[in-house]
Amino acid sequence: MDKPDCTDWEIIALLNEEGRMPSTEIARRLGNVSARTVTNRINTLTEKGIINVRAIVNPEPVGYNVMADVFIEVEPGRVREVARKTAEFPEVTYVACATGATDVSISLRVRSIEEMFNFVSEKIGKIPGVTRTQSYLLPLKIKDFDTWMPPNVLKPRDE
Repeated sequence: MDKPDCTDWEIIALLNEEGRMPSTEIARRLGNVSARTVTNRINTLTEKGIINVRAIVNPEPVGYNVMADVFIEVEPGRVREVARKTAEFPEVTYVACATGATDVSISLRVRSIEEMFNFVSEKIGKIPGVTRTQSYLLPLKIKDFDTWMPPNVLKPRDE
């Protein structure tokens, strides 16, 4: 397998719905493969690094109800250093280096707006090289990376 085929993507989509869905249920829902084939395909997708199997914490039930994006401007030559430092904080769920007016983009999960303010001003703002931050509260999440799929990999199913 060089690249996943349509059946692989259908399996991945079902696992995105329910990561612990048994191979027998996946095979039943696909209707054209055996449970053994599903298991073999999942193993191959995992071994090739195409999918990962892991627990994803749902932040809201454990009290982390506030989401925010923070855009960080950094002194020249310190972008990677600042990005790596921000990645060390458990409140940070995403870190990327950017181009344009912002140098580093991060996402946070915290318990309150006050905790967000304190985190940005006391932790991020004090990292050597940080010159400015801009924070945005995110009141609603529609889609996240944990369910991302490449475009046009699934064919419409006849129902």
